[in-house]
Amino acid sequence: MIAGLRGVLPRLIAGPRGGLPRLITALVVLWSLLAAPAFATASGPARARAPDRGSPEALGPPVIPDLFGEPGDLDELGLPGVGHEEDRPEGPGPSDLSGEDRSGETGPSGRPGEGRSGVTGTAGRPDRAEETGGRDEEGDAGTVEQVRRIDASKITRRLDRYLATRPGPVTALVKDLTTGRVYGYQPRRTMITASTAKVQILMALLLRTPWQKLSASVRRDARIMIRYSDNHAADRLWPRIGAASGFTAAGRKLGLRHTEGVPGTCVDLYCWGITRTSAEDQVRLVQALVSERSPLRAADRGRVLRLMGEVVDGQNWGISAARCRGDQVALKNGWLKRVSTERWAVVSAGLIRGGGHDYAIAVLTEGGPEVGYGIATVEGVAERIMKSFRRCPA
Repeated sequence: MIAGLRGVLPRLIAGPRGGLPRLITALVVLWSLLAAPAFATASGPARARAPDRGSPEALGPPVIPDLFGEPGDLDELGLPGVGHEEDRPEGPGPSDLSGEDRSGETGPSGRPGEGRSGVTGTAGRPDRAEETGGRDEEGDAGTVEQVRRIDASKITRRLDRYLATRPGPVTALVKDLTTGRVYGYQPRRTMITASTAKVQILMALLLRTPWQKLSASVRRDARIMIRYSDNHAADRLWPRIGAASGFTAAGRKLGLRHTEGVPGTCVDLYCWGITRTSAEDQVRLVQALVSERSPLRAADRGRVLRLMGEVVDGQNWGISAARCRGDQVALKNGWLKRVSTERWAVVSAGLIRGGGHDYAIAVLTEGGPEVGYGIATVEGVAERIMKSFRRCPA
């Protein structure tokens, strides 16, 4: 470079106009040539590349570490629907259930084994073809690997065959939060939450008061409400979040569109337990637990996931049936018997993390003759959807 300057600088200085202007020009050229390596280091190929959305660098540490410890950073996921109230489904709302479900929520002490198959129900299942599939337009979608394409029509046909002889309606949604792939089976159809509503109760509580500032008694209620599905603990927390109006307001802040609290005094699970929700909303709720764009603080998101990952044996069925070996699961289930029909509503929603992906899953069912039968339906639906998203290692 110095040899080149020896030839260039004399010509610049000795130009037709010469003198001081040419000298200044020569000095500017000299400075820019000497400084070029520094600029190349700062902005050229040698600069560290920002990670692509969805890459391991962008995802950072796991959202659900071992035993559901402190959350990681997933700020690139996107949170669909935050602050919006459109797309509410038409038809009956939560108030239409006010005279039903008076039997209480009889939870299984262990995982039921009877009545899980062989019951023939309604053969015709109209309107079963409503579906969504592919990539979620509202979220960010990066890839960390060659991912499997979602064939929505194939999944729907698979579910139609499975559900053809099983009574009652079903709604489900699975979203791969890592890539944005999504499949929904009547995802905006609303059904009752049963005890799955307890996750939203806790999130509403933490929107008002961080976990570290809650009293010991309130923390205890929160723990047993999620881990043991304690109804009386949920009843005590209900007025702390502002009852039905506070529940609904928290849901809107968390991005929910189809979920509203039921007014009235809570007696056991009769108010929050008969809330109507959609699979789409339950997946939004799960996504709010892993997104940095969530209104919940990171520490509080981690606390909720940790409790959902510590649900006691006998209540950890449901979407966990779709896990692969080594996966981590955070879930909350609900089961409730309607007095009016003596049929069961069985619900499961949560997060499966494995193979470098986070899957938010929600399955809601009604009409099962007993709780074990409803559990079998939930698990069968979750497994049949997830097999199109990935294959478990042998």
